Amino acid sequence: MANDTRTAATRWAGVPLAARREERRARLVEAAFELFGTQGEAGVSVRAVCRACSLHARYFYESFTDTDQLLGAVYDTVASELTGRLLTALKAAGDDPAERIRTGIRGVLDFSSADPRRGRVLFTEARANPVLAARRQAAQTALMDEVLRQETRTRPAVDPRLARVSAAMFTGAMVELAQQWLTGGLGDDLDAVVDHAALLLAPHAP
Repeated sequence: MANDTRTAATRWAGVPLAARREERRARLVEAAFELFGTQGEAGVSVRAVCRACSLHARYFYESFTDTDQLLGAVYDTVASELTGRLLTALKAAGDDPAERIRTGIRGVLDFSSADPRRGRVLFTEARANPVLAARRQAAQTALMDEVLRQETRTRPAVDPRLARVSAAMFTGAMVELAQQWLTGGLGDDLDAVVDHAALLLAPHAP
């Protein structure tokens, strides 16, 4: 224990307090992402997370009150990364509606399955945990708002009610599509899934 204390003191020597806390929080989130993404919620405990990132339990409570709050931070981190990648891809896709639909569908499915931990956090395990379910609902609402914004930008004359209905249908369909894709219910041909989904969703998305 004495050696651990000296090691910790050396590690943080000269580092501003705010930077120390930020780094420790990031390490806790990363460890929880790995545990949750590979073992599910049952694998995430204060002890397991701290052991995984080699931090004392007191540093856990420096940033989080409990594991639910930590899981919320994990979800926010992954959802933010997905949003950033999608916005970049959609910007590159231009204003063509069909191309934007395909880009959005492929972006969500590819991001979620390229690293199975992401999909587990965003779509599969999120249904069971109340904290994550609330986060997912908020993320879905944010996605719908972004779809509406894009619809207004590319089709300023569209009826507002029609735009909102289309955005809701598109967003809800994408969540279910991602869940089915991640559980293997749609096979393993991403191109075919994107083709079929784009054809079906075209009337209901920008």
